[in-house]
Amino acid sequence: MDINSPIGKVPLVGSNYIKKLEKLNIRTVKDLLYHIPSRYEDFRKVQKISDLMFGDVVSIQGKIEEIRNNFTRNKKNFQSAIVSDGSGNVQIIWFNQPFIVKSIKIGDQLSISGKVGEFGNHLSFISPDYEVLRQNKPIHTAKIVSVYPETAGVSSKWLRSRINHVLKHVQIEETLPEIIRESNDLVDINTAIKYIHDPENFDQIEDAKKRIAFDEVLDLHFISLARRSAWSKNIPTHKFKADFTFIDKFYKNLPFELTDSQQRSIDEILQDLTKKSPMNRLLEGDVGSGKTVVAAAGFYASFINGYKSILMAPTQILAQQHFLTLKDLLEPLGMSIEIVVSGSKNINETADLFIGTHALIHNKVDIGNIAFVVIDEQHRFGVEQREHLVKRTTSKNLAPHVLTMTATPIPRTIALTFYGDLDLSTLDELPKGRSPITTWLVPEKKRDGAYQWIKEQIDSKGIQVFVVCPLIDISDHDSMQQVKSVNAEYEKLTMIFDRFKISLLHGRQRSEKKNEVLKEFKDGKIDILLSTPVVEVGIDIANATIMVIEAAERFGLAQLHQLRGRVGRGKVESYCLLFSEKRGEKTTSRLRSMTETTSGLELAELDLQLRGPGEVFGVKQHGFPELKVAKWHDKRLINKTKETAEMLIKEADLYHDILNRRYGRIMLLN
Repeated sequence: MDINSPIGKVPLVGSNYIKKLEKLNIRTVKDLLYHIPSRYEDFRKVQKISDLMFGDVVSIQGKIEEIRNNFTRNKKNFQSAIVSDGSGNVQIIWFNQPFIVKSIKIGDQLSISGKVGEFGNHLSFISPDYEVLRQNKPIHTAKIVSVYPETAGVSSKWLRSRINHVLKHVQIEETLPEIIRESNDLVDINTAIKYIHDPENFDQIEDAKKRIAFDEVLDLHFISLARRSAWSKNIPTHKFKADFTFIDKFYKNLPFELTDSQQRSIDEILQDLTKKSPMNRLLEGDVGSGKTVVAAAGFYASFINGYKSILMAPTQILAQQHFLTLKDLLEPLGMSIEIVVSGSKNINETADLFIGTHALIHNKVDIGNIAFVVIDEQHRFGVEQREHLVKRTTSKNLAPHVLTMTATPIPRTIALTFYGDLDLSTLDELPKGRSPITTWLVPEKKRDGAYQWIKEQIDSKGIQVFVVCPLIDISDHDSMQQVKSVNAEYEKLTMIFDRFKISLLHGRQRSEKKNEVLKEFKDGKIDILLSTPVVEVGIDIANATIMVIEAAERFGLAQLHQLRGRVGRGKVESYCLLFSEKRGEKTTSRLRSMTETTSGLELAELDLQLRGPGEVFGVKQHGFPELKVAKWHDKRLINKTKETAEMLIKEADLYHDILNRRYGRIMLLN
């Protein structure tokens, strides 16, 4: 059995268990060893039965004197046993586990761990952890016991037994140089894996976590730096002139004044376009901070130099929004723009800028001579999709200049690791004239009052309203029954707001229908747009000044912030109303932070600590790494491992063999 062997090679893991373990992402022996406990039970205190006290959490070891099935008057089944250790005896009770009577025999030596309670006026262990003691030391009792993430049919007890077997038969190759282990006070990897699953004390658990966390973050840094190194060896597909005098014409055509951070980001992009290596830059900016106009400067630079550009967006709605915005900005300067979405026909292949969705990847239209590629809301695409688009415009060691954009604030620790291969530009201010957005957390008892206030705002000011729900239809799952759906909410709101025009927008609608609804909303023909989070990005309606979010607890703070950013696009004061039926202290505290700050980065940092990176981005992104032990907000660890990764890259010749065993294919990038 090898560490990379399929999980089916482990004894007692048959086809039935293989399917169940897939739900825990366990497919190999290595996956099993890196299935990290979620918590630990401390059952180290072993004492005599005669010393037991009510409420103790302890372990005992003794002989089974009797064991049997029992039935209560109402025919409920329970099992009872008597265990003695020479100092006394104690009763053990289990409920609805008749198999226990067959698996435990009178005379067996039993180890029991749990809390001492009372049953039938006798001190008893009720549903404790137990195991029959044979020649081996206890695995499930009388020690620090690991408790694992489980799934149906796969218990922590079963996982412990299989991991215990593997630990005895498998050695993991050490691929972290000794000098790094010593300088960072790290145990070797086999010791770490032993400690994480079978610790003798809690210090060993901390030692194990320290090593595994170091490995996790180091690997992220190394892969990012290797990608950066590999990308730097490419040559731009087309060479740009270093003369930037043309950009003045672009600036003069703008109907507004750029912010300082917009100007700074454009300058950074223009400088990148003249370098020997192709640009690979991430443009981060809050909702409404003006990323599109920054990208437009790059498109214009490409056009002036005689080349074409691409902008890929995650949805047709956003692609259409970019198309309309960029037509206004760039067509007066002589550029031709084409949109490419699913079903697009008769595409003008001579256009200077192609804007579209993932259809840009699959469409057979010839889009050669591409020098500049922009990927918007890049985290919404899988890694393969992004790479596929770039490869369409790449040959051998030639690559286009690439700018990725996101309105999701990226915490610094994630920027340093997962996006470590990218240069970063940040838009940290909003354009002039934007009104602040007042956010309220509305208790259920004030819902009717909130509806009345919204009616008054529409009547008196002629404004428009967004209402966002997390689902399209009511879920079949019991746990989701109370979560708002747009279809159910539509029926309710059409009665409450019977004097007003309400329309629906969601992802299942045909693109023609979506565009029709958005046009009517933009033209002021719709008072209230009821939508799923499809409005999160790309929809810019200056007259929409109220955002209502139902089941707000279902969203991450960064996603709530993006939804809030759909209003406040003009000079009129705007509002965001958060409704939540879940009123626990944690939920209320988290949502209240929306009322206390307008900084997307602050909210993203808070969400990162509370809910993890998947919630920061609003989706569990394909390709986004899951940290099993390390914490994304551990700045000290992330800085230390970054230094280590940079050293390893720099000294790659010295550590080549060990790095090749650790990173394999990644080493080929360098």
